[in-house]
Amino acid sequence: MQTAANYKVLVVDDDPDIVELLQYNLAREGYDVSVADNGKKAIEVAQDTKPDVILMDVMMPVLDGIAACRQLREMNDFRHTHIIFLTARAEEFSEVAAFEAGADDFITKPIKPRALLSRLAAYTRREAQQDEQNQVIEAGGLRIDRDSFAVYKGDEKITLPKKEFELLAFLATTPNKVYTREELLNNVWGNDVYVIARTVDVHIRKVREKIGEDNIKTIKGVGYKFNTD
Repeated sequence: MQTAANYKVLVVDDDPDIVELLQYNLAREGYDVSVADNGKKAIEVAQDTKPDVILMDVMMPVLDGIAACRQLREMNDFRHTHIIFLTARAEEFSEVAAFEAGADDFITKPIKPRALLSRLAAYTRREAQQDEQNQVIEAGGLRIDRDSFAVYKGDEKITLPKKEFELLAFLATTPNKVYTREELLNNVWGNDVYVIARTVDVHIRKVREKIGEDNIKTIKGVGYKFNTD
């Protein structure tokens, strides 16, 4: 189980005032904080520090947040890192495109330190709960190993990004039970995380691309289930 004392956070923003605010408040709570001022630098710092969480602005010079997120997700070291975008209300960008790149969550500027710390605490609580669950799930011809974040289909090992893995594992825990998008958002992302319902559809599609179309079935007008029929 991780706590603030052993959580590494990388703050990425080209606004030095925001970086200073977040760095101060996170360090005061016991987080190990590193910083970067653009997406290219963020990738370099991340490779050095291996953060658990990356708080990243979207619009930045040199390399924007979405492009940096996409590059990080292509690296094995960062498939399971929490990546949270820092966004201004006036910014016009596609949330779906951000989730396609691998984002886990959004925090709206101006950032309230107390709300941010609460969000990070929610991540540690959910990870602690997952640690207490059965570590291996076998269903529908898949073997899902929570310890290694690996999925096995026969002899084939399939590696999924963290949120895709958590979504698949949650559905597979109760085969053939139908969940609405809202139920999946609440159970996989959490009540205190800002994501839209279509996020579920994006992640389901990406999981299917990797494990095949048969395991997760769409129930039209309702939601999804892990299929073993």
